[in-house]
Amino acid sequence: MTIIPWDQPATLIDLDGKTPIIGTIHDCVMHFALFKPFAKAQARILLTRPTFRDGRKTRTWILNPDEIERLVQRLADDRARL
Repeated sequence: MTIIPWDQPATLIDLDGKTPIIGTIHDCVMHFALFKPFAKAQARILLTRPTFRDGRKTRTWILNPDEIERLVQRLADDRARL
């Protein structure tokens, strides 16, 4: 996956039908980090700009839970460097 800027607009959606969170990638990742495991498994992030993903020839608009977890780790790493 390519680096997604923290200020890129995005929407955190829940396959269970809860209200989406509309904000930036940063906002969505922060909310995702607070979810319990069941909620994390149901969550996806809808991007405003598609991104390349490993193993795919085309860009995609949706990030899956494992990809969001990597963003949570990236956020933690970014904060540790400050």
